[in-house]
Amino acid sequence: MTKITPVILCGGSGTRLWPRSRASFPKPFLPLVGHETLFEGTVARASDPAAFAPPIVVTGTAHLDHVERQLSGHEGAQVIVEPSARNTAAAIALAALRLPEDAVMLVCPSDHHIADSAAFASAAKAAAALAAEDWLVSFGIEAKTPETGFGYLHRGEAIGSGGFKVARFVEKPDLERAQEFLASGEYAWNGGIFAFRTGAFLKELGEHRPAILEAARAAVATGREEGARFHPDAEAFARIDSESVDYAVMENTSRAAMVPADMGWSDIGNWHALRDARAGDENGNRVSGRAELVDCRNVLVESDGPRVSVIGLEDVIVVVDGDEILVTTIAGAQLVGKLSGAVNQ
Repeated sequence: MTKITPVILCGGSGTRLWPRSRASFPKPFLPLVGHETLFEGTVARASDPAAFAPPIVVTGTAHLDHVERQLSGHEGAQVIVEPSARNTAAAIALAALRLPEDAVMLVCPSDHHIADSAAFASAAKAAAALAAEDWLVSFGIEAKTPETGFGYLHRGEAIGSGGFKVARFVEKPDLERAQEFLASGEYAWNGGIFAFRTGAFLKELGEHRPAILEAARAAVATGREEGARFHPDAEAFARIDSESVDYAVMENTSRAAMVPADMGWSDIGNWHALRDARAGDENGNRVSGRAELVDCRNVLVESDGPRVSVIGLEDVIVVVDGDEILVTTIAGAQLVGKLSGAVNQ
């Protein structure tokens, strides 16, 4: 089978993990789980030369230095430098237009944690086999809890070896619906990881969002190469409407498919998710830095210097980063991005 080309999408403002993550240094480039950064882990999972071609990273100017520094040593890697942020449909189109039509792309966000790399590789190969048959494939992350912060995929009829049609895409549900989805066993989380044959993706994009494809083609045709970097034309790219690949293509195509993936996935979307992605002690506490916890349960402490002492608390997060301190309950972690410090960082 043709080698799979990883297409790694790298951006974001970093507000939901403030103050550790900032707009100038967002979460993909931080070692939040283990010693590797999330970006480094994403690249490493898709680096087996027997299965994967060198990666293409799509990022913006603000993150270019971080990307190139952490890509060091990955021979043949390319970086597409977006002149402005136009969401995932446009970012994927740029990469697709730089590849042969028969290439199979594996589109990966750069800021997710996956604990089981072997399960990821297995799902990637299954997805690539379906993509080679012109299915547009999503990873269906096994739903283990009734999450209200994720979109869902409703599994349809079986296709190929281990794949399924997507019966429908479901927006983030309320808790009651999420519980129903979990009980049915027919729904998976939509983790934003995709496999496409380049030609098939561009055909579907042209059918459903022709203006995006036209502007992306123009931006690539008049772009310029600079070593391993490619700079699309800024004026042409600015004409693209900002739209996710889910809305632009996946929810409109009749060729949507999914492969089940149980691989210890987390989007590390907030401090609650990061706490749960880390290993805890016998009381469920997670500590990074200098801290002392007494009579605490399920507490996360992250400090880059000062000693933190916590007594008698449960489901609380304490973060010290430079001169910024965050204290929140688990429930409040969803609102961190609304803090003035996070917005104006």
